[in-house]
Amino acid sequence: MAGHNKWSKVKHIKAKEDAKKSKIFTKHVRAIMTAARQGGGNPETNAALRLAVERAKADSMPMQNIQRAIDKATGNLDGVTLSEVSYEGYGPGGVAIMVECLTDNKNRTVAEIRHAFKKAGGSLGTSGSVAWMFEKKGVIVVNRSDKDDEVMETAIEAGAEDIKELDEVLVIETAPEDFNNVLEAVNNIDGIEIIESNVQLVAINESDVDDETAEKVEKLIEVLEELDDVQNVIHNMA
Repeated sequence: MAGHNKWSKVKHIKAKEDAKKSKIFTKHVRAIMTAARQGGGNPETNAALRLAVERAKADSMPMQNIQRAIDKATGNLDGVTLSEVSYEGYGPGGVAIMVECLTDNKNRTVAEIRHAFKKAGGSLGTSGSVAWMFEKKGVIVVNRSDKDDEVMETAIEAGAEDIKELDEVLVIETAPEDFNNVLEAVNNIDGIEIIESNVQLVAINESDVDDETAEKVEKLIEVLEELDDVQNVIHNMA
């Protein structure tokens, strides 16, 4: 029995580690596909894609998985035709939520998303119902360090519109057309870590909710992000 219990424990730990790795790989696939859709499938000319690929490699993601994600996003995968589609809705507490998807079956995707909203006490809206609360921005998230002043100065000189100084990170916002220039400039600074970089929707005004509602919204976001077709989930919760 002791041997059996030990093996069961080992299998349980391995299953948890495999699930964790799968979640990390899924995150990398989405980042790679988003970057490839926005700036093309060549990492040499697409700074966001180059960084996404580097981060995936750092987490030991196989090159064949990386290339498949690029090919899928750029339409070079035989027998796969994907469409970009966005869904809009309200989560608990009236929080506005945008869900960006890449799918080969819109009927399946909308059914899954509608179910997630309904189960969380929210509702899927019509086109335009919440989109007006967001705008496209280039977003670059950098770990804070002793080079914060250099990062901010470099970003502003390269065309950044705004920089938010949070506890652990700097959030640099740019116009979509200036994103690559700013990303290249910041990435050329030695010793800094870029955590996230893409062109995405950003809330124009944030909505304050209580802790209980925030937990419900976070749960809904988690459920949405676990759906295979979902690329990004954006909300206006403060």
